[in-house]
Amino acid sequence: MLVSLKWLQDYVDLSGISEKDLAEKITRSGIEVESVEIPGEHIKNVVIGHVLKCEKHPAADKLNKCLVDIGEGEPVQIICGAPNVAAGQKVAVAKPGARLPGGIKIKKAKLRGEESNGMICSLQELGIEGKLVPKEFAEGIFVFPDDAEVGADAITALNLDDCIIELGLTPNRSDCLSMLGVAYEVAAILDRDVKLPHPVYHESTEKASDYIKVTVEAKEDNPFYVAKVVKNVKIGPSPLWMQARLMAAGIRPHNNVVDITNYIMLEYGQPLHAFDYDRLGSKEILVRRAYDGEEIVTLDDVKRTLTTEHLVITNGSKPVALAGVMGGANSEVQQDTTTVLIESAYFNGTTIRKASKDHSLRSEASARYEKGVDPNRVKAAAERAVELLEKYAGAEVLRETVVAGDLEAEPKKITISLSKINRVLGTNLSSQDVVDIFRRLRFTVETSDDLFTVTVPTRRGDITIEEDLIEEVARLYGYDELPKTLPVGAASPGGLTPYQQKRRVVRKFLEGAGLYQAITYSLTSRDMVHQFVLDKTEPVEIAMPMSEERSILRQSLVPHLLEAVSYNVARQNDSIGLYEIGSVFLKQIGQELPQEDEHIAGAITGVWEANEWQGEQKLADFFVLKGILEGLFAKLGLGDAVEWKKAELPDMHPGRTAEIFLNGKRLGFIGQVHPQKQKQLDLKETYVFELKASILLNEQALELQYDSIPRFPSITRDIALVVDKDTEAGKLQQIIWQAGGKLLKEVRIFDLYEGEHLQPGKKSIAFSLKYYDPDKTLTDEEVMNVHEKVLAAVKEKTGAELRS
Repeated sequence: MLVSLKWLQDYVDLSGISEKDLAEKITRSGIEVESVEIPGEHIKNVVIGHVLKCEKHPAADKLNKCLVDIGEGEPVQIICGAPNVAAGQKVAVAKPGARLPGGIKIKKAKLRGEESNGMICSLQELGIEGKLVPKEFAEGIFVFPDDAEVGADAITALNLDDCIIELGLTPNRSDCLSMLGVAYEVAAILDRDVKLPHPVYHESTEKASDYIKVTVEAKEDNPFYVAKVVKNVKIGPSPLWMQARLMAAGIRPHNNVVDITNYIMLEYGQPLHAFDYDRLGSKEILVRRAYDGEEIVTLDDVKRTLTTEHLVITNGSKPVALAGVMGGANSEVQQDTTTVLIESAYFNGTTIRKASKDHSLRSEASARYEKGVDPNRVKAAAERAVELLEKYAGAEVLRETVVAGDLEAEPKKITISLSKINRVLGTNLSSQDVVDIFRRLRFTVETSDDLFTVTVPTRRGDITIEEDLIEEVARLYGYDELPKTLPVGAASPGGLTPYQQKRRVVRKFLEGAGLYQAITYSLTSRDMVHQFVLDKTEPVEIAMPMSEERSILRQSLVPHLLEAVSYNVARQNDSIGLYEIGSVFLKQIGQELPQEDEHIAGAITGVWEANEWQGEQKLADFFVLKGILEGLFAKLGLGDAVEWKKAELPDMHPGRTAEIFLNGKRLGFIGQVHPQKQKQLDLKETYVFELKASILLNEQALELQYDSIPRFPSITRDIALVVDKDTEAGKLQQIIWQAGGKLLKEVRIFDLYEGEHLQPGKKSIAFSLKYYDPDKTLTDEEVMNVHEKVLAAVKEKTGAELRS
């Protein structure tokens, strides 16, 4: 809510307090002030000028040479390029030496050989947003009313010297979506009176009921409807002060009738709508639910298809407004309008929100209905509107008001004790202190011993229970004045769980290994949801998705990581490593909500290590990523418990993929993305992994044990085993470990050979085996006995032969 302090001054005396102090007091009382701004604070030397003469520039078709009276003796010549400049206009003139928004300084200049002593300004050049400028001045300069004083300060005339306070309102404080609501709040804070408008106007002898009949079918959606009729309206611009206040509040001026309805909405918090009576096509207003498939063209010239969940205002047959949201184009007030029907109604907020959301049409009116309006201001707002229409549109107000429905809006009464207020707040307030706070809030209160019976006005719909009254007492007494106490009882410092500690270890290790953390969407598409999954389940669909591409909860982190890699590669960042720790969502049979599992995933591509001076490069490959994971497992103390098994998985390269097991549990996978998938994403060789964090981080590592440095020498034996091509090196390594016994301390693969010196279908894998005994020096005979067992085991179980 944008609040003009000059406007607020109409209702509350703000003398003796600065803008910043007022903002501080409002914030400390519970409503956050997000900004305090004076729009024209840095604008200097801009006055109202009178264009005496305007002719085409002799050397430029799009420029005009203007003679302008700026109230300082002789008129001055100003060159202006605005298409709407003309003789007789009152305009904003920035004199030489003037300063405009953006640090622009105006100087005397020559434009195409003609002298220019200043600049005729548009509202945009004075710092007003283009969307707020009246349409007739959107493409040119602003023209003041004829009675504007020449030489007067244009910034003051446009109200740009006003202070605008922006309130960050929570949904419960809808009462402050109006100037009167803010006035009550500020008056309570400052303990000052509130001056309310008292509409006074003249009525004609004709009755409004002879012109219009109102019927409400949907009584739950619209329990109360008020209609006023005015005749002989003269459509024109609204007064400059009103236009300035609307623009300061973020609303674009249109004409006097529409501006008055918007002005009342801001003043009372009660949305109004003006219909062109002659364009209604009947003498009836019927409020009902729309028919399924019924259509209406709204004021923004968009055709909208309605359902039975939407409330419409009709002329008895055709919709003329989407109730509480936007009027229809078929009954819009236009330049030739002479008779106007003013609607002021109380609509059900849920119904209005449904229509607003279905049509993506959130308006100032719908926002107020959604949060709740004061039922006792519905009729008062209509009365205030016709007063202003009579004053600023020459309207003739028809006698009486046409009303449909009966809204029982009695103030709520709440009883609370002084002892409870003091107990909850920890204060020692007296009965008079509390009564005084309720008086400042304009709440009627009756006291009886320790009890207060508080009558809460309907404008404060957020106050319904005792605790709400306690909050009101606390915020006006002053949160800073509440006593401060320390908690009583044993306290222990907070800390991370073992799982959280390990998660931090994983993050630190992966970043230390050269991967950058990524955070991707938890929502994916139907096409991507089953790609790279560890556990495939039925998709979990979002009830109201933002788009088709973000309609399903993901089951793997890899697809979006690959999108991030592809995005970087497309922007010449072609060597990159990313990781993510995030949740996947797996549907459970018989459960409404999905199971949320945390996964760890990563992706690398391009040059992993570049030694430019030596001219060496190391490309990302399977073993780079495997080495990173081996280092991570070792960091977590789980290196000996991990097993790697060759696998063929969807979306992965059939020969460069492995599944990872931890103590027999399937932990995840690692490998190269399938070439077809790489081509689809326009990637070179890219390698990915994904692990289940719940298995990895909940696994207990063995207690760390230290061995003394060997005092006795070790003995190394190298063997080259010829095996079938489909024999896995990991299987051979496992057999060697099992057969080697206590003396075998290290098994390392150091060579793989496949070539012409071997039989077809065979390969040679070379292992280096290290033996030692920590208690003595091994003899060749002891080593040979163990080594022979190793050779016999691999031959028996795999058919391996020593390569000669």
